[in-house]
Amino acid sequence: DGIEVRLVGLQAPKLALGRAGFVEWPLADRSRDVLGDLVLGRTVTLAYGGRRIDRHGRALAHLIRDDGLWVQGEMLRLGMARVYSFADNRTGVWEMLAIERAARASGTGIWGHPYYNVRDVDEADRLRDSFQLVEGVVVDAANVRGRVYLNFGTNWRDDFTVSIAPSDARAFSGSGLDPLALTGRRVRVRGWIYERNGPMIDATHPEQIELVEDVE
Repeated sequence: DGIEVRLVGLQAPKLALGRAGFVEWPLADRSRDVLGDLVLGRTVTLAYGGRRIDRHGRALAHLIRDDGLWVQGEMLRLGMARVYSFADNRTGVWEMLAIERAARASGTGIWGHPYYNVRDVDEADRLRDSFQLVEGVVVDAANVRGRVYLNFGTNWRDDFTVSIAPSDARAFSGSGLDPLALTGRRVRVRGWIYERNGPMIDATHPEQIELVEDVE
């Protein structure tokens, strides 16, 4: 019926798509071709687990192929995308993270290219305005007027920080992940890096933060 579907929970390498000045990400063509091989000419079912329509009018759905194949899971298994989740659409994300970890451990697909490396906190300063997976040890966790800060260095004005807004705290408490108990723990955080007293990522839901020693 002409509906356009955004494969919820995934970020594939970005194609230029005619955008002036946009530099295509490595392996973007390959990722598109793999997705085509998986779905073109096949019947798929749209499965929803959260917000159903995005601001562009696209369906936010998981795709289940006619033979039962979960397309998101297969794209991750083949290393052709990484997990990119939102607070209002979290169904299946923990399972997707596990599939992504296996692909990354074996260097499959994008995980064999340095562009997609997991970054050390010391690299975050030069990676502003990009989506990254950043890993490091939480030096200090603090609650400041309801907002939680995870500091990855001793100078919170310059070092990498993760911020959790008061409005997002309920999602974390319901997951069993207490951000204030992360001091001294090695974690992997995913999100967009921006500048606020040094490089920062906003964590709006617990799936953005993985305890490294617990999952690897």
